Amino acid sequence: MNNIVVFGASGQLGQCLKSVANAQGITAMIFPSESEANILDKEALKKIFEAHKPAWIINCAAYTAVDKAEDEIDLARKINKIGAANISELCKEYGSVFIHTSTDFVFKGDKPTPLDEKDITEPLNIYGLTKLEGEQAVADKLEKYFILRTSWLYSEYGNNFVKTMLRLGSERNELKVIADQVGTPTYAMDLAKCILTIISTGSAAYGLYHYSNEGVASWYDFAKAIFDISATKVKTLPISTWEYPTRAARPAYSVMSKAKIKQTFNIEIPYWRDSLITCISKL
Repeated sequence: MNNIVVFGASGQLGQCLKSVANAQGITAMIFPSESEANILDKEALKKIFEAHKPAWIINCAAYTAVDKAEDEIDLARKINKIGAANISELCKEYGSVFIHTSTDFVFKGDKPTPLDEKDITEPLNIYGLTKLEGEQAVADKLEKYFILRTSWLYSEYGNNFVKTMLRLGSERNELKVIADQVGTPTYAMDLAKCILTIISTGSAAYGLYHYSNEGVASWYDFAKAIFDISATKVKTLPISTWEYPTRAARPAYSVMSKAKIKQTFNIEIPYWRDSLITCISKL
């Protein structure tokens, strides 16, 4: 396998890629630190491309603080759009295939059926908007790319909903969780395996794909499952979005269709609750 460089190696998806690569015995993956691979520093990036001549680049680096992004628009745009554009330009120069991760938050969430890759994007928040701008930057500059939109990512690594719920569940007797925002929790280990499957096929079926775990859940369903599986005794109450106002609006429905990625790469996608059991057993 030719060299694969991962940007954003310290984030949860980057760490999951490292874990899966180790388990699969893949030695051609390079995980530069953030200090040597700042995606806003084109000269630093060029040194990495020059040193490793990567066949593949995986970008896991992103600004993901959804509410904070409403006040840090310039920073979110720099990381999510300009960073993606910087990597794209170097991928073009060095002939590398680019795998870029994006989000279900590019959608407005007013369509009641699973969203496919051709559905209209209309982000409700700055995070979703800047991630969409990043997608467009990649597609404008490159032909050899895979953009993978994912949703509700969690794992043993980093900060995420599962770890937050486990912490809060151990500290409180009662929790209120939003029940009218619906999507699909996605185990970052499963996404990491999917990315490495795409690379292993050497496929030229470039373009935009949706990947999440199978099934549908509200944040309330997700929280209830976390507490059930971990045997955490905490009273969990469903609430509406209007009862828990946030700085950034979220899509009410962002379940994505995975038909395209399943058919193209012949992959089986685990059901979200099964993957949650796996993650909690490791935690």
